[in-house]
Amino acid sequence: MRRLVSTAFLLLAACGTDTGNATQKPTDPKPATPAVTTPPPLDPNNIVSIAIGSKDHKTLVAALQAANYVASVANPGPLTVFAPTDAAFGKLPAGTVEGLVEPDKQADLKEILKYHVAAAVYDEATLKGMAGKQLGMANGKKVAITVVDGKLKINDATVVATVRASNGIVHVVDGVLLPPAN
Repeated sequence: MRRLVSTAFLLLAACGTDTGNATQKPTDPKPATPAVTTPPPLDPNNIVSIAIGSKDHKTLVAALQAANYVASVANPGPLTVFAPTDAAFGKLPAGTVEGLVEPDKQADLKEILKYHVAAAVYDEATLKGMAGKQLGMANGKKVAITVVDGKLKINDATVVATVRASNGIVHVVDGVLLPPAN
């Protein structure tokens, strides 16, 4: 609550009005350009820092940067992230990853990335207990949870490792989760 109040105060202060120069002429509008924001220093134990430090998640980190989602995934959470490895991205048809990081495909990339995030912490035991059910993801779609031969699966991807983070949990998966068509 204190964080919310201080954030609101900062936003209000930043939106101050200028009443001193009523004769100022409006400037010509400039074309809109996407804002590139620099995230705050990252907690070394949060989800983004874990991905950045992993030799197996370079493609995921590049996708988060292309979608301008680094700050979102670095937020205090709690989040559960299903993090595809570079090998998982390599299973996609040739050119898919390169196409998704193009600026005109940012909306598609964001949709795919949000399909890898749930807004709560679900450890492996909890997810295994949910076998046969579905889990709602950040994009509003659902993934299927199953257990096959004792291994946790999210849709067709298998969880191959789990890492706790300061803002949630990362389940490393061997496949990219693709949202169902509308």
